[in-house]
Amino acid sequence: MSTILIENVHIAPVVGPEIPTGHIHVEGDRIVALGAGPAPAVPGAVRIDGTGCLATPGLVNTHHHLYQWASQGLAQDATLFEWLTALYQVWAAMDAEVVKGAAGAGLGYLALSGCTTSSDHHYIFPKGRGDLFAAEIEAAREVGLRFHPARGSMDRGRSQGGLPPDVVVERLDEILDATAEAVDTYHDPSFSSRLRIAVAPCSPFSVSADLMTEAAALARSKGVRLHTHLAETLDEEEHCLRQVGQRPVDYMEKLGWLGPDVWFAHAVHLSDGDIDVFAQTGTGSAHCPSSNGRLGAGIARVSEMLRRGANVGLGVDGSASAELTSLSGEMRQALLFQRARYGPTALTARQALEIATLGGARNLGRQEELGSLEVGKLADIALWRTGAFASAVADPVCALVFGTRQPPLARLLVGGETVVEDDELRTVAQDELGRAGGEAHRRLMRLAAEQGFTAGQEVGG
Repeated sequence: MSTILIENVHIAPVVGPEIPTGHIHVEGDRIVALGAGPAPAVPGAVRIDGTGCLATPGLVNTHHHLYQWASQGLAQDATLFEWLTALYQVWAAMDAEVVKGAAGAGLGYLALSGCTTSSDHHYIFPKGRGDLFAAEIEAAREVGLRFHPARGSMDRGRSQGGLPPDVVVERLDEILDATAEAVDTYHDPSFSSRLRIAVAPCSPFSVSADLMTEAAALARSKGVRLHTHLAETLDEEEHCLRQVGQRPVDYMEKLGWLGPDVWFAHAVHLSDGDIDVFAQTGTGSAHCPSSNGRLGAGIARVSEMLRRGANVGLGVDGSASAELTSLSGEMRQALLFQRARYGPTALTARQALEIATLGGARNLGRQEELGSLEVGKLADIALWRTGAFASAVADPVCALVFGTRQPPLARLLVGGETVVEDDELRTVAQDELGRAGGEAHRRLMRLAAEQGFTAGQEVGG
């Protein structure tokens, strides 16, 4: 069992007071001690000099669509529904090779932005294209991040009043069987788990009520979490009112989709009553500010949600609606969006860090293991260089959250194992991973062209 001592470091544990100069003692995959002053003498320990660095918990990404790395830069000026309509035909052509390359690049990019745990919402499974779910799980294993893929699904195509074309939807029985198989095959409930599965029908406008209720029953019978998109745009609210006669949160309550085992992506358009319901039921949300801004969806009421006691995590969302977005950068976006809407006290730097760490851990049901630097928790640690240029900022947490450029990442540990060192991936060849992501894009465009998608649609709206 390896021993690591991080010393001479400013510690922002998220829970409890900060330590301006202290140490963190890691044994195996756990934090066994941390405190002020010099690290103890431990024979055989690997000592990491944290002088000029800020230690935070590893960031937790609670909403993504990794396959979208291969379709960035398309439908640049579209609303959500316009963007989906344009891109569904492209995504219908993806195969396992595309997903593997896209997921590897996306997860590597997340790691380089301080992320140690990522969820992923994969909901398109074209027939005869290989095992797409297994492909992204293998990519996460290679990069070395904790991974919470959510087995998504759609069963309500255009012929049934849904948004997606029929070619990308599945039958209800197929979905339930495949989702159960994914949980049984991959889900690891252990404390140190690096792989957990969630159940995740795509959205109220692409799935049936039967799928929502049966998916919830399946998830709860297997003890896993539930995830879907909700209240992202006003178009969605109008669609729900027209189709089911209820607003999105009311519809979710009717279907049994509220509770401490549920987290929703976006939750932009919530009423005061909706926020109170989230707080009372323990329902979480994943705030994705860059994607919401890119698609013109609006600004989630994050500061009000926090004030009323609702849990909020952070997400980068799919790369096709938030191109090249880093998770560390989303802390800044979240802070600025709230201040632009509510004023300069709406969200602090430390609140932004908390939603990016402990808030995300709560969304994934892992607050006992992740999200803060505490004795007994897993050693998922980001070590940021806040010396050099950032040393002119009096507060290192401010330097991390307020800056337009992320401080260099000196070290990223996942369970005590180094994934990033000196801003470079150590688990996989970084340049090769980036090239694989580019090849995934080119392959997807070729496959889509074979199905009638023209290259002229690749740029702009």
